[in-house]
Amino acid sequence: MKLTLEEPKILVDSVGVISELVNDVRFSVDEDKISLIAMDPANVAMIIFNLLSSSFTEYQVDKPVNIAINLDSLKAILRRTKPSDVLTITLDEEKNKLQIQLKSDSTRTFNLALIDVEEKEQKIPDLQFPLKVETTSYKFDEAIQDMDIIADSVALVADKDNFTIEATSNLNDAKTEIFGDEETKITATGTEQIKAKYSIEYLKKIIKASKLSHKVTLQFNKDYPLRADYIVKDKLSFSVVLAPRVSND
Repeated sequence: MKLTLEEPKILVDSVGVISELVNDVRFSVDEDKISLIAMDPANVAMIIFNLLSSSFTEYQVDKPVNIAINLDSLKAILRRTKPSDVLTITLDEEKNKLQIQLKSDSTRTFNLALIDVEEKEQKIPDLQFPLKVETTSYKFDEAIQDMDIIADSVALVADKDNFTIEATSNLNDAKTEIFGDEETKITATGTEQIKAKYSIEYLKKIIKASKLSHKVTLQFNKDYPLRADYIVKDKLSFSVVLAPRVSND
């Protein structure tokens, strides 16, 4: 296995976002992509990640392999990348190590030990949503950060015309309204308003994926998981399925 990136930022940013939710993970590498399906330790959020072979300048995978690594250790190495570096990843199966080489005006080589990860195989849930909101990741990012001032949960409210993010505490409340326009597209199968609550703590971690894509697609329903998708065509997809905060009303 030999994988080369002339612009390592896509991997650096991806690992940084994934590590917000999980730490010890198993990546699957095949001839088409590097992929990951993982649950966070509290079983609240599922990550579905794909980094396509077309993101790489060189992508040699003779057979499918699983690579289990500690993301904190990997992230520490990736932080050492410079804008001019070419990043090459190879697998030493005999030594059970992942070799990461950073090459520009010097060549730096790191050997990262692979680990044993005991986890059951995760399956992506088959979820059906009555509503889809496509908007800029910047708008959603700002709205979540605004609501974080008010409460520890946020309500996503939408109908076929408008999308609102709101938060309420004992004394205060706030909301951000995002209207359908060229940047925001709302698709609904019905006419009724849909409202769902989710954890601010988790949403603050998820929105860090805005560095991966300038667009986000949100799908949700009352007392039902949220699915957030950040996609860069022909390069990567980062998705999270987040459990709801079930409302009592």
